[in-house]
Amino acid sequence: MSPVQVYVVGPSSTGKTTLCNAVAKSVGLPTRCYITEVARQVMRSKGYTRADVGTVEMQRAIMLAQLEKEANAFACARWGNSEGLILSDRSGIDPIVYAIMTAKDEGEAHQKEEVLVNIPAFQMALRRYKEAIFLLLNPVEEWLVDDGVRNLDHHERCIKVFRQVLDKFGIKYQEMGAETKKIEDRASVQSRTPAEK
Repeated sequence: MSPVQVYVVGPSSTGKTTLCNAVAKSVGLPTRCYITEVARQVMRSKGYTRADVGTVEMQRAIMLAQLEKEANAFACARWGNSEGLILSDRSGIDPIVYAIMTAKDEGEAHQKEEVLVNIPAFQMALRRYKEAIFLLLNPVEEWLVDDGVRNLDHHERCIKVFRQVLDKFGIKYQEMGAETKKIEDRASVQSRTPAEK
């Protein structure tokens, strides 16, 4: 039986990491089954800055690192552990969204998207994503804080692009926003199994 995969996605400063940490702690999830955000790690290790967010090279590097962690977690959860859950703070979808968001026009957006979508590891992950749970976090105004990585402008556009990309690839998702601000409420929604939703 395959593990339940949960991906928490959305614009910057929407509480993704806070939610993931709370869920991981509440269910006692081992670190091998919890994929923490990779973007900052990639940026530090490769010397990227906020100015590089619009480059397909940076988004490709982030995607490859994310997909490698996902594949490792999936292999661990599949072969012999009893956790039954993989939790990921972001996904391979995120670099596609940010590549589209930073394009100067539709032609460039399409070109960047094609480069990322055609990575073989993404095509393999896409099969898993269609069986996974995606939770799309919407901005909560009082939570918006400059994280030094992504631009705080255009949160509504970012949500719209996330919806479009998830819909385009046939990935089902649930949205969560200002109506659920307490971390306990968010974690309880997140930690329910698909059958309970």
